[in-house]
Order: sequence, then structure tokens, then C-alpha cells
Amino acid sequence: MPHSTAKNLQVLYEDNHILAVNKQSGDIVQGDRTGDSPLSEVVKEWIGIKYQKPGNVFAGVVHRIDRPVSGVVIFAKTSKALSRLNEKFKEKEVQKTYWACVPLQVGLPNGKLLDFLVKDEAKNKSRVTGPSTKGAKQSELEYKVLAHSEKYTLLEVHPITGRHHQIRVQLAHAKMPIRGDLKYGAPRSNPDGSIHLHARAVSLIHPVTKVELKVVAPPPDDTIWNYFARLGL
Repeated sequence: MPHSTAKNLQVLYEDNHILAVNKQSGDIVQGDRTGDSPLSEVVKEWIGIKYQKPGNVFAGVVHRIDRPVSGVVIFAKTSKALSRLNEKFKEKEVQKTYWACVPLQVGLPNGKLLDFLVKDEAKNKSRVTGPSTKGAKQSELEYKVLAHSEKYTLLEVHPITGRHHQIRVQLAHAKMPIRGDLKYGAPRSNPDGSIHLHARAVSLIHPVTKVELKVVAPPPDDTIWNYFARLGL
């Protein structure tokens, strides 16, 4: 998988309080047990270079998206912005829009999925279960069809809840596995280890200026994404 570096970091938006970047599939947002360098450290390095800051640089992690997923990730540049953004995400005041490529479907142009999910920590995987299962959490998303290619359908997905691997497991359960997502039923993986799920946009009221802010990320450069991007969606 490709990885973001301070040299190739795709910055989508920046002001004194917020930095939004287009995460590459393969990046981890925050440090984990793999020990790989997280995107948060790349962002700190980028800020340090741009503003010639020799000491510690602040880049607060507000939210995360899965390692094989690409798209918008927002970081806080100050502790004040971090606490206010955390509150906005907690209170569901942030709208997230995803694009997902799934096998060609003929069906309703839009829909709502409501499931109960339980997380398997050992396997780092979630599954659909009954509402009475211990640890099960209600999971809800809305989707609509944006376009079709010869083999794939492009969905726009709006998660209403924020569960572990929610979009991946719910679409797979609805017989719409995301391209390349071997973990959740795709027939084959993508050569670079990515999956065709992209955090297309994040919309929120700016935590300091109170102005409405929408950050949009172009999808990765590959044949399938490029086909849909050319449609001007």
C-alpha cells in the first residue's frame, strides 16, 4: 500500500484551527500495535516543515477511518479546536459522506440499512447479529445509487451511527460487498491492499469561526475511481 509522507501529504483545507487531509489507503490515522508511523505524525512533520517549528507540534486526532479506506480526515491544530471538534463528533453534529464501489446492482436507487453489530476484538472484525446478543449495537446507514459502470455500482453512503467497520459489514450483509474488501466477502483483494471505500466529504460548523465548512476529497487514482470521477459527480 502507498503511504502519506510530509512531502506527498494531500492537504484539502487548513486554517489556524483545523487541518484536513486526503488519507491514502494504507495510512493508519493513529498509532497502533503494528508500530507503523501514523498519519498524525506525518501531519505534525508537515506542519513543522511548513511553519519552521523545531519543537513539538500539536495535531489532535478527532476521528479515524479504517486503514484500507481513503479520504477526508480532520486534525485539530489547537487543544481548543480538539475539544470542540470532539464534542461535535460525539453529538453527531458532523455529516460524513462516503463513496463505495460494490458489484453491479439492479434494485432500489436508495435505501436504509438497520442492523445490530457485535465486534470480535480478536479478529478485528464486526458481524451482524440479533438485538439480544451481548455487546450488540444498533447500526444504521443510508445509501443511494450515484452511477453504474459495466461491473460496478457507485453508492453514496451516509452513516447515521459510528460503529466499527459499519459501512463494510452492513453493505456486505446486504449482498453489496465493497470491491477489494476480502474481510467482508469480496471475491478478491485489490493488488495494493486498498478497498473501494472513500470518505468523500465531511461537513460541519467550524468549531471556532462558526461558519459552515465542507471538505471534499478526490478519490484515489485508479481505473474504477477515475471512471466515476469523469462523470462529474
